Amino acid sequence: MTRLALFDLDHTLLPCDSDYEWGQFLARIGVVDSQYYAQQNERFYQDYKEGTLDIQAFLRFALKPLSQHSRAQLKEWHDAFMQEVITGQVRQQALDLVKRHQDAGDLCCVVTATNSFVTRPIVESFGIEHLLATEPATLGGDPLAAFTGEVQGIPNFREGKIHRVHDWLTSQHLVLDQLPCSYFYSDSMNDLPLLESVSNPVATNPDTRLRNEALKRHWPILELFA
Repeated sequence: MTRLALFDLDHTLLPCDSDYEWGQFLARIGVVDSQYYAQQNERFYQDYKEGTLDIQAFLRFALKPLSQHSRAQLKEWHDAFMQEVITGQVRQQALDLVKRHQDAGDLCCVVTATNSFVTRPIVESFGIEHLLATEPATLGGDPLAAFTGEVQGIPNFREGKIHRVHDWLTSQHLVLDQLPCSYFYSDSMNDLPLLESVSNPVATNPDTRLRNEALKRHWPILELFA
């Protein structure tokens, strides 16, 4: 029977936050008002870490730049972002973790709040086929059309991750509660709802709040980047 391995991305498989780094990259190359964008990016990042993030306000901020440029231009910038920022952040320990599950025949999927434009190339670099991410809306719903700056469907954040995982598993003709074994690796207390939903939650490079929760619940703690 199918076993499931779910992975958060930022600070879990990566030792950085790809959403935050993308914002900093845009500010650095002058695509956005550097001082304002960097300040807002930092504020939202702190809110996320403290568990107080207004996800809708953040997404209006984060997705706006995608709506102001062509897909071709965005891809050019993202290629540079991958080369300059992300490639050097991919660690062998994280690749080995993913490969262990793949070699065991587990169904692997990254489940991240960061939008799919930023994360899909990163997830592909890990050799993972499946991605559940916050989806930026496009004109007319055409996946190749320009971005609108809005969100398509439910943001893949907190309880939204549970809804998205269940919907995806249904498309795979699977039910989470009926799987013999399910893992979720995450660093963040924001992911507590999904961690509670799998049979094998693993606090991975956990923040202070999740570390304390994992100790209280006797969940395993994995330090990939120690």
